[in-house]
Amino acid sequence: MIDRTHDLPVSRQCQILSLARSTAYYRPQATSEADLTVMRRIDELHLEHPFAGSRMLRDMLRREDHVIGRKHVATLMRKMGIEALYKKPRTSVRHAAHQVYPYLLRDLKIEQPDHVWCADITYIPMKRGFVYLFAVMDWASRRVLSWRLSNTLTTDFCLEAVQEAIDRYGKPQIFNTDQGSQFTSSDFTDLLKDNSIDISMDGKGCWRDNVFVERLWKSIKYEEVYLRAYETVSVARNRIGRYLEFYNSRRPHSALDGKTPDAFYFGNQSLPQAA
Repeated sequence: MIDRTHDLPVSRQCQILSLARSTAYYRPQATSEADLTVMRRIDELHLEHPFAGSRMLRDMLRREDHVIGRKHVATLMRKMGIEALYKKPRTSVRHAAHQVYPYLLRDLKIEQPDHVWCADITYIPMKRGFVYLFAVMDWASRRVLSWRLSNTLTTDFCLEAVQEAIDRYGKPQIFNTDQGSQFTSSDFTDLLKDNSIDISMDGKGCWRDNVFVERLWKSIKYEEVYLRAYETVSVARNRIGRYLEFYNSRRPHSALDGKTPDAFYFGNQSLPQAA
C-alpha cells in the first residue's frame, strides 16, 4: 500500500490513505531469546497450574531466578494467547462487537461420535520463535479431526481446519469453543450456522468446559513438543502431524476402555454415518 520508492513522501502517502505515520514506519521485531525462554516456561507452568495468573506466575518464575515483573508476564501471556483459567464472577464478552453463545453441554450425555465437536488454540514453542496450533476434536472419541499451524492468532487458519473436518467427516450437532475472539467472530460462527450446527461456548476462563482439548494439549506438549526444538515451521508441522496420527490410531485411552480414538470413532458411528 505504501510505496517507499515513490516520489511522493511517505508522510503524504499516509495522509492520502488516512493512515497513521507510525503504522508506515513501524517494523515488527522478533521476540528476544530471553523472552522465548520465559514464554516456554510460562507455557509449562500454565499446563501444570492453569489457575495461575500473572502475579502467581511472576512469583513462580522469580523463585527459579528469572528477573521479571508482573506486567511483563502479562504481556507475554497475551502474546501466547493464554490466561488464568478459573470461573470469573462475571462472564464478560471477549470482543465487544461479537456475540457470545450459551453453553449447551451442561448435563448433556455425549456418547456417540459427531454429537459434539470442540476446538481450541494453543501456543507451540520452537527453537527460534513460536507458532499457534488449532485443533478440532470429536468430544466422545477424543479423535483429532483436523488441525492447523499458524504464526499469527487470526481466524483464517481456524476456519480452514473446521471446513476440512466438515468436508471429511460430515458435521456435528453441536460445536463447543471458548469465548476467544477467533471463535466469536462472525466468520467463524457464520460457518457453523451455514452448516446448521448449534454453537456452544464455555464460560469465560472455565477450563472444565473444554477439558478434553486441554488434556490433548498436555499430551502433545509433554509427549512431543517439549522433547523437540523445532528449527522451522515445516519441521514442526511434520512432527506434530506424526504425533497426532499416533494419538488417533495407536495411543490407547483409559477413558475409552483402552481403545484408540480411531477405534472408538469409527466403531461407534451409526450405519448411515459409517456408510
